[in-house]
Amino acid sequence: MTLARAEQASRRYGDVLALDRVDLEVRAGELVGLLGPNGAGKSTLMNLLVGLRRPSSGRVELFGRDPRDPASRRQIGVTPQETGLPGTLRVGEVVDFVSAHYPDPVPRAELLDRFGLADLARRQTGGLSGGQRRRLAVALAFVGRPRLVLLDEPTTGLDVAARHTLWAAIRAFHDDGGTVLLSSHYLEEVEALAHRVVVIGQGRVLADDTVDAVRGIV
Repeated sequence: MTLARAEQASRRYGDVLALDRVDLEVRAGELVGLLGPNGAGKSTLMNLLVGLRRPSSGRVELFGRDPRDPASRRQIGVTPQETGLPGTLRVGEVVDFVSAHYPDPVPRAELLDRFGLADLARRQTGGLSGGQRRRLAVALAFVGRPRLVLLDEPTTGLDVAARHTLWAAIRAFHDDGGTVLLSSHYLEEVEALAHRVVVIGQGRVLADDTVDAVRGIV
């Protein structure tokens, strides 16, 4: 079953062609890595798939619907490149606030433990380090037990230990049947997580294959 799809999707920002006739299909149960340098078009593609932007031409679908349809977005979790958290709220309060939007959220203690944040539950988010804020932002994508999670450069700014904690949580979600689309410019990260790699450069798909097949061309 296809959960997300782009067909000949292009996106312009003025005179800049950010995406150029991109085809992508993410099927249920996959863990797909979007690999490419900064500015390659990864974030633009993510934004189209979750309905934050519309394609200039071509089409995109989320669970067979228009991504801007709220019904199609209820089953996704998203962590964009840039996230803002209310600095005066405690970590546990932020989790509780987001959890209140879902009928069957992951319990707060379970979620924080999974992402190595259990000891920060009473800390105000404004007092967290950049890496801790990033881990919290990623954790929030999993609160609602989504079918599909889209993570845009999820480990940017994390040290090695925190990155491995995040990788373990992503793997566990996938092992339980979840589907993941993850963007990164780290080949190591894509190799560690993804079963299929889509290489993007200058707004175009350059390769779509297994990790082993793609390793030889990047």
